[in-house]
Amino acid sequence: MEIRSATELPARREEIELHTDDGHILVGELALPLSGDPVATLVTLHPLPTHGGFMDSHIFRKAAARLPALADLAVLRFNLRGVSSPRGTSGGAFDGGDSERFDVKAAMDFVADRGLPHPWLVGWSFGTELVLRYGAQYPIDGAILLSPPLHRASAEDVAAWEGNGKRLVAVIPEFDDYLRPAEARERFASVPSVELVEVEGGKHLWVGELQTRRVLDEIVARVNAAAYPLPTTYASSSTD
Repeated sequence: MEIRSATELPARREEIELHTDDGHILVGELALPLSGDPVATLVTLHPLPTHGGFMDSHIFRKAAARLPALADLAVLRFNLRGVSSPRGTSGGAFDGGDSERFDVKAAMDFVADRGLPHPWLVGWSFGTELVLRYGAQYPIDGAILLSPPLHRASAEDVAAWEGNGKRLVAVIPEFDDYLRPAEARERFASVPSVELVEVEGGKHLWVGELQTRRVLDEIVARVNAAAYPLPTTYASSSTD
């Protein structure tokens, strides 16, 4: 069958809760390959909640729907503090990226407790600010930034990623609303090892199946290169 926007491929899906050090419960979902262990783990941090971002923001929803089956990846999605989705509402209140440091820690604690392998932080828009500010302290293989606005992350936060042993990939849309490729090259100049991926025709919200596939391909190319490029069809079986 052809993989379309609403396609949800087979996976083991579990509703989970994350517990923050400041006393809140965050709701989320862990999607795992249907059989066998994942080869790597995506810990996703969603866009700005005051502008509609939540765990079901479409790139992350589609990552969870496709990548366990197509790339043997575990995908962890959750609502940051104070954010609601059909899964439920996370405790606490939006704090502009400050108290959200506890949310990032809760997710990484969950990954460690479950023994999920080769974690990568994947932030989108506001989520990239959390990755840049708080992610480098954790035992991750690397981080992928989708449409980073660099509004809240300081120059010092960015520079701290150079030489820390973790890969940093920034996927920059040609027509981004906040940070376009030319400026991104300047803003990330303090991290010579960064992989800047400039997406022709791309926009901040990655709307449309072509842009979705491009983003998911860029993720998989770094996290499980053996599964790149992702197929556009899926052969189901009687055991699915």
